[in-house]
Amino acid sequence: MHKLLKDLSMLNGIPSQEKQVRDYMEKTMKNDAEEITFDNLGSIIAKKTGDKNGPRIMVAGHMDEVGFMVTKITDEGYIKFIPAGGWWSQVMLAQQLEITTSEGKRIRGVIGAKAPHILPPEERKKPVEIDDMYIDIGVKDKEAAEKTGIRLGDMVTPYIESVTMADPKYYLGKAWDNRVGCAAAIDALKNLKGKNHPNIYYGVGTVQEEVGLRGATTSAYKIEPDIGIAVDTTICHDFPKGSKETELGKGVGIMISDSSMVGHKGLRDFVLNIADENEIPYQLTTLKRGGTDGGKIHLARTGAPSIALALPVRYLHSHTSIMHEDDYNALIKLLDKLLEKLDRDTVNRITYDS
Repeated sequence: MHKLLKDLSMLNGIPSQEKQVRDYMEKTMKNDAEEITFDNLGSIIAKKTGDKNGPRIMVAGHMDEVGFMVTKITDEGYIKFIPAGGWWSQVMLAQQLEITTSEGKRIRGVIGAKAPHILPPEERKKPVEIDDMYIDIGVKDKEAAEKTGIRLGDMVTPYIESVTMADPKYYLGKAWDNRVGCAAAIDALKNLKGKNHPNIYYGVGTVQEEVGLRGATTSAYKIEPDIGIAVDTTICHDFPKGSKETELGKGVGIMISDSSMVGHKGLRDFVLNIADENEIPYQLTTLKRGGTDGGKIHLARTGAPSIALALPVRYLHSHTSIMHEDDYNALIKLLDKLLEKLDRDTVNRITYDS
């Protein structure tokens, strides 16, 4: 497995608590960036100048994953919680979780589920509501739970080890949405080493995407990009009886539109031409619900032509998801080629002649 992807997947970071991911990105990018800065919400921005008069190219992946926050410790020592990001209750019962305390201690727990033997018929017929769920950390009462250091507001994340599957190009893990984008911002920066690129590259890890694209709003305001590239994930439709609109191993997804942005036509045509010329596999995709950081990047200040490059992933917004190595490699190759070609004249043509 790609070490960068595995490392990022195993870190914990829900909206507003992305420090583990931010620290990792800073450590990994600092030797390749000329400058690392932050916006006031905590997004990280790595800058590398090719042509100081060239356009500003913002490549952003969000650091946060969907998770939960502690809201209450019951008298019996169980942990109540609220979602941080979008969850479907049917994927949650009996799943292992990690609670990270403010001191950094990690405590394993599991979302409790009644044994089927005692479920009355009426309960069998309906999903358990999230409000009725609780986390069992294996203590006898509230006092014992509090002694672990758990406090209200603490981060709760899925617990799963990132591993390769029967075909080692299939990666199983948590938080591909969107540690994929974080890895891409790092790899794109690394691949610029020793190259002349006709622009100013900004590799960004944004905060709080899962609760409203918030870090993309503030970081794009700071950068004032000429071109925005949001790197994220999208629904993989290769499940039984799926539409096959997107499939694992068939290439990077190029987003036509989602609920946050209609991709810029001129930029999309340019990206498609680059992919075709370089024989980079891709899949066109749309999302009726859900958006990417591009939804805010393209509206920054006076606006910036923007596009979302989205890796197909199975089982998004659950404890466990699957991505494909070939799709990630296609994504990185496409980013590398775009950064080679996006000079001032090209960006002006995309912006004003499309």
